[in-house]
Amino acid sequence: MSHKRATKRKAFIAAGGVAALGAAALILPNAMASQTESNQAGPKTLAARDASGLAVQLQKSLGEAFAGAYYDSGDKQLVVSVDGQQIQGDNNVIAQAEQAGVEIREVDNSWSELKAGAATLKKQASVPGTAWALDPRTNKIQVTADSTVTGENWDTVESTVKSLGAGMATVKKSAGTFKPFLEGGDAIFGGGARCSAGFNVTNADGTPGFLTAGHCGVVEPEWAEEEGGAPIGTVDAETATFPGVGDFALVKYNDPATQAASTVDLGNGQTVNINAAGEATVGLQVFRMGSTTGLADGQVTGLDATVNYPEGTVTGLIQTNVCAEPGDSGGSLFTQDGQAIGLTSGGSGDCTVGGETFFQPVTTALAAVGATIGEGGAGAGEQAAGGAGEEAAGGAGDAAGAGEQAAGGAGAGEEQGAAAAGAGEQAAGGAGDAGDAGAAAGAGDAGVGQEQQQGEDHQGVDQQGNAGQ
Repeated sequence: MSHKRATKRKAFIAAGGVAALGAAALILPNAMASQTESNQAGPKTLAARDASGLAVQLQKSLGEAFAGAYYDSGDKQLVVSVDGQQIQGDNNVIAQAEQAGVEIREVDNSWSELKAGAATLKKQASVPGTAWALDPRTNKIQVTADSTVTGENWDTVESTVKSLGAGMATVKKSAGTFKPFLEGGDAIFGGGARCSAGFNVTNADGTPGFLTAGHCGVVEPEWAEEEGGAPIGTVDAETATFPGVGDFALVKYNDPATQAASTVDLGNGQTVNINAAGEATVGLQVFRMGSTTGLADGQVTGLDATVNYPEGTVTGLIQTNVCAEPGDSGGSLFTQDGQAIGLTSGGSGDCTVGGETFFQPVTTALAAVGATIGEGGAGAGEQAAGGAGEEAAGGAGDAAGAGEQAAGGAGAGEEQGAAAAGAGEQAAGGAGDAGDAGAAAGAGDAGVGQEQQQGEDHQGVDQQGNAGQ
């Protein structure tokens, strides 16, 4: 966003996106190659970035027999569930998947049945303060009700869950409150609202823009990099979505020459290159960047999540255990190898007690607005705008003020000062600060390199921005 130029170190989280997949029967053995020699005995391992793509391919190939998939980060293995009643005779896809190292397990509920159950919940139990997501680990719908769901509303939720039948869904209470927040990472400002830019993208016409939370895009038509400053971008009102099927908005830079690099600002002058958009898989290790709490990490815990915010119902989200707090919303969710996964939407709890966090999938947002990201997209800002990387190197450096404060878990007031100093730079650098609308999802005081408080399998991103085990 800034038009300053300066040198800075960049963090490179292994380049490359999810490999393109063809017919499962032909590519599974190669795509799932072991980290050891293929002729060695023993279970094969799979990188998380490959697991996501393979899970999508197997879902298409298995059809109604598919019952979900998740990534076992400990064993580095993709686990795919199948509904045995839907398997007709020999199934070459399953046989080849097992031979290639995928763990196949038979379960009672198909993915289609779980989605049908979720549709019933939406129809009969869309009570504000509730959320649900499909969990392939338990082969159930995980239903959560926040602290506002009591009395008749709670009875409605419980009775609807029971009506789905035994073994279809579970319900639990959350101490927090589901809500979106208008604050953010390297902030952007619109009227009295504050949000963040998530990922820089290249629009269909080749001009630069960035994605943010939809609840930000529907409240203000223009956004600035400083509070009270001149607008730098205008919301594409035709595609901004919230509530409804998603929580996303495209903001087009007013200056078509804006150099918008495909990076995320980690604070302290460090960035991570974003090379592609990827799909979420349950068990996938993810990192979230936000202005309130800086860098936090955790795992994807559910897919196709529905959240009933006070403002309305949002569907098609990713659920995680990554903590977040007000001000983190709209921030970027990404993987260690530089894949853009999501935009912070909302959640409950904070980085002290934990909670549930929900994210808008980047892939569906890109498809809806007709934009691209990474080597074929925001990085194309370098081609469309001429030198985006150089711009980001200078701009994101200035954003360090906001990023450093975020990493320290800065308070809301201080955060605004820091973000105002560097807000634009992160937006230009593709910094992970999309509208804090969903900040409730929370990132706490998790600083750069600090182990995430949830106790998950932690892959830190150190202060040079390098992802490690």
